[in-house]
Amino acid sequence: MSRWVFLRGLTRETRHWGHLPAQWEAAGLGRPLLPDLPGNGALSVQPAPWCVRDMVSAVRRQLSTAGARGPYRVLAMSLGAMVATEWASSYPDEVAALVLVNTSMRPFCTPMQRLRPRNWGRLLRMAQRWHDRAYCERTIHAITCARADTLAADIVAWQAIAADAPVSRSAALAQLVAAARYRAPASAPGCPVLLIASASDRLVDPACSAKIGQAWDAPVLTHHWAGHDLPHDDPQWLCGAVTGFPSGDR
Repeated sequence: MSRWVFLRGLTRETRHWGHLPAQWEAAGLGRPLLPDLPGNGALSVQPAPWCVRDMVSAVRRQLSTAGARGPYRVLAMSLGAMVATEWASSYPDEVAALVLVNTSMRPFCTPMQRLRPRNWGRLLRMAQRWHDRAYCERTIHAITCARADTLAADIVAWQAIAADAPVSRSAALAQLVAAARYRAPASAPGCPVLLIASASDRLVDPACSAKIGQAWDAPVLTHHWAGHDLPHDDPQWLCGAVTGFPSGDR
């Protein structure tokens, strides 16, 4: 069975997966590999690439250094899903399946769908107050999470992560530019692809997943109340949605 690799999104790292890796393993899906994108987490001191292709190279180096061998199944969200798509397209022998959560890509989605205008001002204020991590983490939570019962604990945990492995403002900008510039292939990667969208995503319009699914003739599953950070809001549902994907592979 191919081993799973998880890829997070903009400015987030391995620890932001929260309870998902443990629940993933408990669901019989195996222990996932958790590389970081440069500029985040264990690679926070490295410069963040300004293009998705260089992020792919960084992920492949980490897995090779760890002694891991593909092909892999990849669960990825947001910017991480763009990295996963480029990886599968450029190195088809290394990726056996893709699960792409709450992502958006050119040429399928408009700029206003990819980053909802209601958030532009909030993100600008975050950039201005980047070192005020309490403010930034609360803003991120408000934009990306529908589940609020864990708010206080989440903010404490996320501030601790930021203190331990701070993401620079320049790294955040580089990742944002890389995401904005990325253009996915018109045709789907050669492996099975599953798209997952959150109906209550306040950051990215869930229509983006629908458009990619239509263009690639790939199935789309919708979670009806979660926000952009679906792994945070309902990790158990996500495990169930992915169990048995691709069809017959358990």
